[in-house]
Amino acid sequence: MKKSATTKSESPARLIDAKIKELDDWRGKTLSQVRKLVNQADPKIVEEWKWMGTPVWSHSGIVCLADAFKDKVKVTFPEGASLADSDNLFNNGLGGKKWRAIDYLKEDKIKEREFKDLVRSAVAHNLAKKSTK
Repeated sequence: MKKSATTKSESPARLIDAKIKELDDWRGKTLSQVRKLVNQADPKIVEEWKWMGTPVWSHSGIVCLADAFKDKVKVTFPEGASLADSDNLFNNGLGGKKWRAIDYLKEDKIKEREFKDLVRSAVAHNLAKKSTK
């Protein structure tokens, strides 16, 4: 992957666009689809750019973040252990007490409805935590 010529003053949306464009293989397509589904799941989602190049989606706290690796696109839900995953999307971090992740490999297809339900569940969890403070 080439390094982008982006600056800190650019919007998170533009930085995410640039990252997707740099990933000119299946990983870019997968990251683009993840982004589309997250935004469809909750119109109040805010896109952020954190930790020197990680797309992050938030609503009353971080909902999920995504990054591309050589062999996968990882979508991490920081509060994943607290979310119901009746569709068994999580396939990484299952033994942890906090986060859970979905690792998408090249041949994997994203289950769109189920993924959006998981995003909505993460938003609801964040809102519930916020209301108890």
